[in-house]
Amino acid sequence: MTVKVTIKLDKAKLATLDEAQKKALELTGEAVKSDIVTSAVVPKNTGELERSAFVDNSKVKSGKISIIFDTPYARRLYWHPEYNFRKDKNVNAQGKWMQSYIDGDKKDMTKENYPKFLKMLSKGLIK
Repeated sequence: MTVKVTIKLDKAKLATLDEAQKKALELTGEAVKSDIVTSAVVPKNTGELERSAFVDNSKVKSGKISIIFDTPYARRLYWHPEYNFRKDKNVNAQGKWMQSYIDGDKKDMTKENYPKFLKMLSKGLIK
């Protein structure tokens, strides 16, 4: 008994899926960054630290993105939760403001958002 199989890959659809996964990862990063700002957890005096936040997509082809807070004092404020942060501008201001997204109550946010964005961007290829 002989079985003959022919497989044809649709390169255009594969390219669509490849682009969809990259864009979904970028949108997931933006959603997390937006949630950080909305949650009012970043220490705020003038607002410069919060405004400096951006999603670094330079490694998206490798499946990696980063959320960067780009001020000279961001690291110092992040790693010192014992500071007495003012609460008049951001009521939940704290050090380690990303921690809940890493291993806290918001750790599943990326796992929940990425598949939704991927499905939305896949142009019907993912059901």
